[in-house]
Amino acid sequence: MFKDKTLLITGGTGSFGNAVLNRFLDTDIGEIRIFSRDEKKQDDMRHEYQAKFPELSNKIKFYIGDVRDLQSVKNAMHGVDYIFHAAALKQVPSCEFFPIEAVKTNVLGTENVLTAAIDEGVKSVICLSTDKAAYPVNAMGTSKAMMEKVIVAKSRTVSPDKTKICCTRYGNVMCSRGSVIPLWIDQIKAGNPITITEPSMTRFIMSLEEAVELVLFAFEEAQSGDIIVQKAPACTIEVLARVVKELFDKDNKSDVKVIGIRHGEKMYETLLTNEECAHAVDMGNFYRVPADKRDLNYDKYFMDGDEGRNPLTEFNSNNTQLLDAQQVKEKLLSLQYIRDELKKVYE
Repeated sequence: MFKDKTLLITGGTGSFGNAVLNRFLDTDIGEIRIFSRDEKKQDDMRHEYQAKFPELSNKIKFYIGDVRDLQSVKNAMHGVDYIFHAAALKQVPSCEFFPIEAVKTNVLGTENVLTAAIDEGVKSVICLSTDKAAYPVNAMGTSKAMMEKVIVAKSRTVSPDKTKICCTRYGNVMCSRGSVIPLWIDQIKAGNPITITEPSMTRFIMSLEEAVELVLFAFEEAQSGDIIVQKAPACTIEVLARVVKELFDKDNKSDVKVIGIRHGEKMYETLLTNEECAHAVDMGNFYRVPADKRDLNYDKYFMDGDEGRNPLTEFNSNNTQLLDAQQVKEKLLSLQYIRDELKKVYE
């Protein structure tokens, strides 16, 4: 499917972009374009992949630009077959303080990417969303919820045979840039306490590889306008911190310090709302939430009686499978980042 094709990744210097490169570079894909606004990260990435894959690095092309600027997006879009749209502001506290900035990137930036993609005849666009978009209580989640509305609305304006537009929604990606596990490891290395917000808080957890698998599943199986959700497990922050401390604090020097919930944080996250469950489709390891294809002429849809609804109810990080310490430990040890960091500690 990707043979000799051109893939554009917005926000491509982030953790997701790197995971896609590691997955695809040594395949018969034609070209991977990294689109982002940070020239330093692009330069670091260029040198890294030239060193790791000298014979393949010519497949990677770097484009400086910003999804907030439609013209800069269009400049990178010529000849593109597929797009993974990962550019976003996603730190909850910073979005709380600068909500309009979250709107500019997450909402208007997505509109720009989709507009350019449709104009250029891109075959498929997969947009990355977050569990915080379901029942949002913070600026980051609210902007991502609006992003999802833009995606679904935009999918109605173009034939799926021309451009398929869909969305994936997932929870916390372990060891991604700016996430909590690397922070805790750094705190332990420095001999400082591990800071946790609230021990009983629950979060969905998945690996970067699973995030890529979700996007690829959506790429192959989703219909235009769909939101695809993975049935992810979860754990409490207390269990996650205890396992990280057990793995990395070999001298048992670091305490655990509870600092309280930060701006805009929830006690648990939701991947499927109760309303979405009414018409969600179970696809094994995934749920598919199809777009509501009705138009604004509601008179056509009046009917007698109740059509009935899906027996599913809200899917959140409290009612999914909660992993115990041993299961979390096994999941962490499956990550290359954790294995590499452990070597540094114990070598």
